[in-house]
Amino acid sequence: MQKQDTDTIRAFQGLEDSRSSVRLRAALAAGTTPDPRFIDRLIERCAIEPDFYVRDMLTWALTRHPASMTVPELLNEVRSERAQARSQALHTLSKIGDRQAWPAITRALLSDADDEVARSAWRAAVVLVPEGEEPELAAVLSTQLGRGERETQLSLSRALIALGEVIVPTLRAAMTDLDPRVRAHAIATERLLRDPDAGFEFAIEEAKRVVALGSTSKEG
Repeated sequence: MQKQDTDTIRAFQGLEDSRSSVRLRAALAAGTTPDPRFIDRLIERCAIEPDFYVRDMLTWALTRHPASMTVPELLNEVRSERAQARSQALHTLSKIGDRQAWPAITRALLSDADDEVARSAWRAAVVLVPEGEEPELAAVLSTQLGRGERETQLSLSRALIALGEVIVPTLRAAMTDLDPRVRAHAIATERLLRDPDAGFEFAIEEAKRVVALGSTSKEG
């Protein structure tokens, strides 16, 4: 027992170390030998950890603990004022996959002003959405079409495509939007749904040409 306590203290200290390699090993240790005492500290670290690989290991470590203990704590985090805390909590919930977390995926999170939070919310939503509620989710996600740069748009397209054919009516409606960015994003997303190998860059450039030609023909 004394050795276990010593190992726990060492792991706690490791999570605070200035070297990312030490924090990575500490997170790995916390997941390799799950201990409920780690949960709060792992979640706290997720909110401030600057290194992507360490954050990913923290998430993995949390998935190794019982969902009944981690999910309630993570649901508190999605309401945090700190964007990274919200983003990482949503990412971890998507990895755990416990659908009891679904009510926490609010419209506010799906349209969060921070792109990383929104992207994490989109990914979590398509994992957690209850059967039969996909069309409503597609409608909410479609309000984000045209948002952000390439990575953000690709994340949204992937989330929508994960919902399957139910997104088609929503995309068709978005193709008539007044905003050309929304129209192009909707066209590109449908193209990727039909041909997943097309590649997003190709699909979005082709969609922009379609929108430009459509605008020209309307003006003529």
